[in-house]
Amino acid sequence: MFIPLHDRNDLQHIDLQYVTLSLITLNVLVWIVSAVSGENGAFTNAAVLGLGYIPAVVNGLAQLAPGIAIVPDKATYVTYAFLHADFFHMATNMLFLWVFGDNIEDALGHVRFLVFYLLCAAAGAFAHGLLEPGSQAPLIGASGAVAGVVAAYLILHPRVRVWVLALGRLPLPLPAFIPLALWVIYQFAMVLVDHDSGISWAAHVGGIVAGAVLVIVLKRSGVPLFDRQIISPRAIEHKKASVPPTGKRWGR
Repeated sequence: MFIPLHDRNDLQHIDLQYVTLSLITLNVLVWIVSAVSGENGAFTNAAVLGLGYIPAVVNGLAQLAPGIAIVPDKATYVTYAFLHADFFHMATNMLFLWVFGDNIEDALGHVRFLVFYLLCAAAGAFAHGLLEPGSQAPLIGASGAVAGVVAAYLILHPRVRVWVLALGRLPLPLPAFIPLALWVIYQFAMVLVDHDSGISWAAHVGGIVAGAVLVIVLKRSGVPLFDRQIISPRAIEHKKASVPPTGKRWGR
């Protein structure tokens, strides 16, 4: 539907989104290692089976062959989110995280953002397993966690201008609620109509629901919802520096 490029949304509470950057770095590094091992490499196959979320295994309906399991079954609710099928899969997820993750980390704080991200990943896996409890196909990808970030951004900053590449070719500056709300609706619709593409729309929906709830619970007490004015020392300093003698304020 669209590719996010940039948002005009300054950080208010933190100087650097180092959790977001660390998550992106880790995902990229894991993909590089898997790419170096080759599409049919031993590392790739072992990682997907040992770290991917397999509903049948987690639900006790199937077992991995001896020596394949890398982490306890329940840990795959999170580990699956650091593996990707190919470069485009990884790059798209990381682009969404790059554009929207910093402001969610700013609103929640570093530690709570990490907890938020991992819980959204787990919620995505849970929703996938709920819809396909007997599936023996491994689920991989950060889409569930990133979907939670998108939902949180929609709740916190629906009116912020976001540059998006619409239809893969047309750059447009839009209020965030337009592309993000359409994206969310699309995920829910695809759960109902698409059962053959190999994409787990349920994981996206699980992440969206978790993100929408968790951002309200975990956000800083002074962070408002729906783009109301944020009162903070940094914001006040910025206002003093930007108000012209007429008393009018420049818009963002």
